[in-house]
Parts: sequence; structure tokens; C-alpha cells
Amino acid sequence: MNIAHPLVSVVDDDESVRESLPDLLKAFGFRVEAFASAEEFLASDIVDKTKCLILDVSMPGMSGPDLQRELQRRGLPIPIVFVTAHRDDTVRPRLLEQGAVECLFKPFSEAALQEALNSAFSEP
Repeated sequence: MNIAHPLVSVVDDDESVRESLPDLLKAFGFRVEAFASAEEFLASDIVDKTKCLILDVSMPGMSGPDLQRELQRRGLPIPIVFVTAHRDDTVRPRLLEQGAVECLFKPFSEAALQEALNSAFSEP
């Protein structure tokens, strides 16, 4: 495995996010895999290789917080940066309390994403 380029997985039902975000993450120096659903991510063979997860909060089927709980249940402490288009002041504090590294509201800046990823990779 290439430690110099950690794997970041993007899970978002929005196709435009799955197309644009990987290019930005690659520019930041990460390897990237993108998934349209939490179920698709869980069925993949890269769950245990993922070093950080950029995860949409609201998706059809299993939501982002549902996936977070499932990963915790499996004992996989993957740092999670949530992203959401829903501006609800109660969402971010709740997600952070449940262990998320950050919760960014779409559209977010490159700098905000980079800062969140720096936090994800600096946690013990």
C-alpha cells in the first residue's frame, strides 16, 4: 500500500460531487474512490483501506450517520468528514458529538476541505 498517498473514499448520491471532488482530492495528493451510496461503499473491498471518508449526510437508503454507526459497530475507526446541502444548525454539532472530524455545508471551499482533511489525518 502506498502510505504517501492515503486513500480517501467519497460517498455521495450527488453525481456532480462524485465527479468533481475526486479531482480536487487527487490535487491534494490523495488516492480516491467514489461511491454513490453507503451500501455500495460497504460492499466494496476498500472499506478497510480507507483512511478518511467524505460522507454525505442525507442519501437514499442508508444515511451518512447510519454508515458512521455501522463502521463503529464493525470497529473501523475511519475519520469522517460529513458534507451536506441541508443547512440545519442542529446537524453539525450532533455529528461532531458522534465522532465526525468535521461537517461542511455545500458548497464548501477548497480551503475548508483541506483543513478538515488535515484534522482527519492529524487525529491519533
